[in-house]
Amino acid sequence: MSDGVAGTRLAVVNWRDPWHPAAGGAERYAWEVARRLAAAGARVRYVTSRARGQRRRDRVDGVEFVRLGGRFTVYPRVLLWTLARRRSFDAVLDCQNGIPFFTPWALPRRVPVFCVVHHVHDAQFGLYFPRWMAWVGRVLEGPVSRWTYRRHALVCVSPSTLTAVRERLGWTGSAYVVPNGVTVPPHDARDVEPPPGDPELVCVTRLVPHKRVESLLDLAERLAGLHPALRLNVIGDGPEALALAAAIARRGLGEVVVPHGYVPEEDKAALVARARLHLSASRGEGWGLSVIEAAALGVPTAAHDVDGLRDAVRDGVTGWLAGPDEDLAEAAGRALKELADPARRREVAGACREWAAAFGWARTADRWAALVAAAVATGSAASGDRRAHAVRRYGDARSRVVEGPVRDLLLAGAGPDLTVREATPLERLLGYADDDAS
Repeated sequence: MSDGVAGTRLAVVNWRDPWHPAAGGAERYAWEVARRLAAAGARVRYVTSRARGQRRRDRVDGVEFVRLGGRFTVYPRVLLWTLARRRSFDAVLDCQNGIPFFTPWALPRRVPVFCVVHHVHDAQFGLYFPRWMAWVGRVLEGPVSRWTYRRHALVCVSPSTLTAVRERLGWTGSAYVVPNGVTVPPHDARDVEPPPGDPELVCVTRLVPHKRVESLLDLAERLAGLHPALRLNVIGDGPEALALAAAIARRGLGEVVVPHGYVPEEDKAALVARARLHLSASRGEGWGLSVIEAAALGVPTAAHDVDGLRDAVRDGVTGWLAGPDEDLAEAAGRALKELADPARRREVAGACREWAAAFGWARTADRWAALVAAAVATGSAASGDRRAHAVRRYGDARSRVVEGPVRDLLLAGAGPDLTVREATPLERLLGYADDDAS
């Protein structure tokens, strides 16, 4: 863990905590960062909503939990809570799940705020809310957020999310990339060889409208015509679970598509490891945590070429992205043809494991620790330079990628032994470079 955050008073504000019944990847991200920064000596408060049966106050792994309000009331209650403690924090991670918490309204200007953006929600509001409320959501996510965080910074989980906030939300201020990590599965899960014969497929997802899980039934019908014993395991729970089960029964796919609901982590890993191919039907993600978790098990992914997923899937290397004139079933069909060759399957599995190994929660937390420490030291999360840079001191094995206040502090004291160049999008994602070739 990076030095520099010991004693820092940090608030992590997120819509839900990882034990909330509707928790997903955003909650996993906030929790993994919070508990690791707490382990490094930061004084962390995780402020969130409260599900039925949850305690209002809690303490886990050195992180103090404060639970306030429900799905919508959490926003004004968090603002009031923050206002009453406005001088109690050195920095804030304000996590956006559609809309952020607008904590700068309640804090002194000197307190650095990082608005964490997993993906842009503008196209999703209409799936969940009436037209007028969807319009309000887009205004809050766009113009209101631009004004609120103009003196602070956004942190995106992937380069394509960073592009989306600039192009779709009109964000012109400071924005950095800190990706998700992955928990490496045990060796007995990683060493599973998919069974011979017709393939098993798997999809790990929350069953919510924007994940478009029912579209997988069209895919299953088409591929089952080519692979009569094909099976698709759907892992995950959510409000669309009953509708999915009804659609499977209505279309007579009970022998092909198996909805497992929520399963423990060990069981999930075993089901994924058996699969020849992982599927993501989503039309927009911030990253694709389930994609990297599958890759850690040696399982590639077929997905749409959309925000987030085009970063998580290395097309033709760790998975297949559907082309502009291609649907997901066609991309999955191409993948299964290649993966029918055992040698190609082993090659892809190795590439998947190598790619997943580049990401870890400890590395994610290290990058956060550096950002927080530098922002507290400089008194601002913002930077005058929108770029990320690869820097390398004489004798270092490889370059380190830095941006924002971390870069500003480093270059302010740079000597002649430091080489600097602009980082590529891939280097910005990974946080390092293997060489200094432009």
